[in-house]
Amino acid sequence: MTTRTRAPRREILSWAMFDFANSAYTTLIITVVFGDLFTRVIVGDAPDYRLGNLLWSLALAASYLLVVICSPVVGAVIDYTATKKRFLFASYLLTVVTTAALYWVAPGYAWLGVALIILSNFAFSIGESFIASFLPSLGPPADLGKISGFGWALGYVGGLGATLFVVLLLGEVSAENFERIRWTGPWTALFFLVAAIPTFIWVREPGLAQALPPGVGYARLGIQRVRQTLGHLKQHRDLAVLLVAVFFSMSGISIIIAYAFIYGAQVIHWDASVRTLMFVLVQITAAAGAFGFGYVQDRIGALRTYLLTLALWILAILLIYLTPAIAQLAHSALGLDWQAQYIFLAVGCVAGMSLGACQSTTRTLVGLFSPLSRAAEMFGFWGLSMKLAGVFGLVAIGLLQAQFGLHKAVLFCILLFVAAFLVARAVDETRGRTIAAEHDAGLRAW
Repeated sequence: MTTRTRAPRREILSWAMFDFANSAYTTLIITVVFGDLFTRVIVGDAPDYRLGNLLWSLALAASYLLVVICSPVVGAVIDYTATKKRFLFASYLLTVVTTAALYWVAPGYAWLGVALIILSNFAFSIGESFIASFLPSLGPPADLGKISGFGWALGYVGGLGATLFVVLLLGEVSAENFERIRWTGPWTALFFLVAAIPTFIWVREPGLAQALPPGVGYARLGIQRVRQTLGHLKQHRDLAVLLVAVFFSMSGISIIIAYAFIYGAQVIHWDASVRTLMFVLVQITAAAGAFGFGYVQDRIGALRTYLLTLALWILAILLIYLTPAIAQLAHSALGLDWQAQYIFLAVGCVAGMSLGACQSTTRTLVGLFSPLSRAAEMFGFWGLSMKLAGVFGLVAIGLLQAQFGLHKAVLFCILLFVAAFLVARAVDETRGRTIAAEHDAGLRAW
């Protein structure tokens, strides 16, 4: 029987440092700076920026589709060959190089931006699955919520530090400031390059490598193992149902991550100072949510925590849509001069709390439901579910905003989170954990 023991603190911290490092990419490239720069300056189809928004959606969706194709097969191979760190290092280098190259994306070179976003976001996203697959080996099930929450919280701290550098030294996103703000790509690459070094020094490779069967290559091996897993996935019913719920929730979260600051610029029309304050508040509340709900998970169960975060998301999306109306109602009915951009700050705190907690909790649940011997493969399916969700959500919002405008299109997220909530209610956390433990003990044949 395989016993899950807690890893040394240095190893857990080094694992979490990858979250610290790669969050610079999420915040600066996908959420706060480059997405806004791409839609409003590089494409710049004012006044509604619908073409820029559509190209942004399609670029991200294409990158996620590549992850969908590659992730389960690669995950199966690295479980068998015990090469998690090697593949993680390859994804890390590709992310660094292609992110640095965003410096050369200028007005008139939108298609170069599309190509580089596809490559960099593919490498970043598949790396998320690789680093997550280490989680089950870092501690016993009772500790995974805290460990996952700690990593996610540290990630938001990293994103905060990396982005404040850009906001304070590189300035606002505008055509007039383009020559300074274009350095966002190289800075993000440098931050990721340096901050992730501890991961590759102190995190151990879990598992033992097995020799390839005679006449079988890596690709064939990966496909065979994925087929084997799919054939026995009925034994992991709760994991399978969870991944369906993750598909719906991550469809909504992918939309928010990609469009929150674009929405602020195009719908709320916020000032640069409010944009900066929003970023700081979201990072702080997201870190607090990930860290705090990590302890909640271990007290009330990860599944109940996940359902709670979905309810918070439904509230947050409703408030995001109603922000302009709330400001108008406060002025007309109560005589209060509440600007929409300041109301949006309060709404952002609700969304931030949900953001960190929801993603961390799903990672914990997958870790609890994954046998140690197939952790990378199971997290490959987690990555598949999340990135397939990204494809669906971003294509859907791109088409919806082109037809109805971004303000109305955001309501689609409510439907996604409601669907996730309903599906997740069918998951039995105790049964899922028991099945994983029995597989580790060799009680279930594969």
